[in-house]
Amino acid sequence: MGRPIDARGWEFEIEGDTPDTFIRLGNLLSWSENPGENEETADTTTFDSDGYYEQDVMQRGSTIEVTGLYAATSGTRDPGQDYIDKTWSYRFGEESRGTMRYRHTSQTNWTVWECTVTPGERGGETNAKTSWAATFTRCGAPTTAPVVTTP
Repeated sequence: MGRPIDARGWEFEIEGDTPDTFIRLGNLLSWSENPGENEETADTTTFDSDGYYEQDVMQRGSTIEVTGLYAATSGTRDPGQDYIDKTWSYRFGEESRGTMRYRHTSQTNWTVWECTVTPGERGGETNAKTSWAATFTRCGAPTTAPVVTTP
């Protein structure tokens, strides 16, 4: 039996304006994937079903939500958060799609999504740090890409 993996070992990157150039999303606190989001089914129950429900899946979808801390070092924003907040979030139509990839540090392949992004809520209280969040909605089937390490 395998060992559980640490949640902090997951990496998330988004493709910037230069093709095949990815920007790390920093200062994340949590993430969650909902592989059933946007699923659509067709009821196929008939008299022949003998009273039991039947269905076919007609569409599959998935979302990933990441949450973290609104990050800036010496007045410079985290590059991944900044790109989502100032660039990707303001695109519409066909231009609203981008590329996101993720993996656990123990994996040798990225999971790659063509997706849209929805900025999340930001906020905080008196003695708290400012929160930051984004939700990625997959468009089409996921693909994979090998992890390329530079010496």
